[in-house]
Amino acid sequence: MSADSPIRPLPPGSTIGMIGGGQLGRMAAQAAAQLGYLVHVFSPDKDGPAAQVSAAVTVADYSDQAAIEAFARTVDVVTFEFENIPAESVRRMASHVPVRPCWSVLEVAQDRINEKRFFASIGVATAPWREVGSLAELTAAVAEIGRPAVLKTARLGYDGKGQVKIGPDTDLAEAWNALGAGLKSAGAGVLEGFIDFEGEISVIVARGVDGGWAAFDPVWNIHRDHILDTTTAPAPILPQMAEAAMDIAHRAAEALGVVGLLAVEMFVTKDGLLVNEMAPRPHNSGHWTMDACVTDQFEQFVRAVCGLPLGSPERHSDAEMKNLIGDDVDQWLTILGDPHAKLHLYGKAEARPGRKMGHVNRIRPRSDLG
Repeated sequence: MSADSPIRPLPPGSTIGMIGGGQLGRMAAQAAAQLGYLVHVFSPDKDGPAAQVSAAVTVADYSDQAAIEAFARTVDVVTFEFENIPAESVRRMASHVPVRPCWSVLEVAQDRINEKRFFASIGVATAPWREVGSLAELTAAVAEIGRPAVLKTARLGYDGKGQVKIGPDTDLAEAWNALGAGLKSAGAGVLEGFIDFEGEISVIVARGVDGGWAAFDPVWNIHRDHILDTTTAPAPILPQMAEAAMDIAHRAAEALGVVGLLAVEMFVTKDGLLVNEMAPRPHNSGHWTMDACVTDQFEQFVRAVCGLPLGSPERHSDAEMKNLIGDDVDQWLTILGDPHAKLHLYGKAEARPGRKMGHVNRIRPRSDLG
């Protein structure tokens, strides 16, 4: 019998083990508390955003086997709030306690090569790409895909980190060397061809232990310096495209056997949708749901992980979410002066360039109800 059987809803008072101590863990812990659960954070950071609002914290490296074993014995279910953790460590926890989503989902989502192969296996299109493990392979891939393109590490990349653009005059040796450390740790890189797209949307879908699912409305994302700047809900796309986007997210969650959340980012092109990437956890582009939906992404996450019935993802309001990056957080008082703005701060002590300090949701009546 596996650690995940039999399947029973976790009663209030149970403890959720949260791997990772960032803002996503913080907001999930706050949602868990509303449903009567405790959260025990596992993180190398003793005073991260999640630790500040959780019942317990294990401060240890993600590869500390003794700490992993001890942590798993203190919780009733384990989940994670980001992907850059050793899948083997999560697999070890799974031998003691249910892990949702399964560690095998993490293996796919944390590696761009595995991710792209997965989408191909379920018949979902992505941008053209090639796996590259050497300068010679990069040269061949550029000759095949063309320029412009972008070289990315297979692992450990987010918010524009771990990638370099290949322009018409880019020296390929310099580009390869620029990602040297990341490529060594990842073992390979991915060359992706540029595509002509109109914009980016994302869909977050929840899937429960019983296979039931619920998707939030697709949203429109705008990035600044490779970091999400604003998310607009709903996305200004045709209903047929919205349905197609939700179907892609659901198919992916079903094929992976996700229990929890899956966020799927997609490019809107003149020919349809191309998947960019996915994340099996709460997602920055879902923060708008905190103030505009019957059940927000964090409560839905907790419901799924704990084996509870899923809530309604219905959008009762339109919304725009704006990230507060670095010194943007200094606008907190001005934001609070707007009666239609909902401010969410992450408890980070130091504002640095590129660091997500919080977000603000601006809410307005639904525009599609006549």
